[in-house]
Amino acid sequence: MREFLDGKQLFLLDMDGTLYIGDRLIPGAGAFLVRLRETGRRYLFLTNNSSKGTDAYIQKLADMGINASPGDFLTSADVTRDYLREHYDEKAIYVFGTESLKAHFRSGGLTVCDDLRSDISALVIGFDTELTFRKIEEACILLNRGVDYIATHPDMVCPTSYGSVPDCGALAAMLESATGRRPLALGKPKPEIVYAALKNTGVPPESAVLIGDRLYTDVACGNNAGISTVLVLSGETTSEAADKSSIKPTVIANSVADLPVF
Repeated sequence: MREFLDGKQLFLLDMDGTLYIGDRLIPGAGAFLVRLRETGRRYLFLTNNSSKGTDAYIQKLADMGINASPGDFLTSADVTRDYLREHYDEKAIYVFGTESLKAHFRSGGLTVCDDLRSDISALVIGFDTELTFRKIEEACILLNRGVDYIATHPDMVCPTSYGSVPDCGALAAMLESATGRRPLALGKPKPEIVYAALKNTGVPPESAVLIGDRLYTDVACGNNAGISTVLVLSGETTSEAADKSSIKPTVIANSVADLPVF
């Protein structure tokens, strides 16, 4: 594995389940990031979690002893914002998500509505830690109207210190059971977030690696983008699930602490 990582200059790192679980840093994760910096590598945090803005992630990492800046992050909220700006510029959208996600979209010049206006063009669903029944009801009304339907990402669960909670994919499954509608899901496993990282850093695909704890989002994303992947078993995926899956990483490690960087 050492030879495999020696040629990598850009490390694309999932966060939930890879670097931390809830508010607890995974043992060895901080030292791993220090080693990357000390050896001249670049890393970016890639997360599908759309419940928080970049400022909140910076503070969360700071509370765990990790310094980060806005340029260290690419999120499914960023990918979704770019998609919406391309396809729904000057059109009204309804966001089934947190106030942080709404603010992120508004800062990008998007028209985000908090009521059921007649001119709403799209419903956008994210990981909503501020969920209310009113949002569920209004989402169903909009879906039955036939508006376009977009999800920031397809993750079914988000790991926490006490287990898992329903993520964006699970909320979309709930709405599907009521309306029969499925969203266009952005974020990982679609490769655009990796393409953006490569473009922003100027690193060629062969010198990049994506590290994450989910096969169907993290590993699939790296595979779809044509870069190397590492599955860590510190979050959602077990070794048994990895053995049975048709989605195969380049290598498997127990956690980032086991990845040799010299």
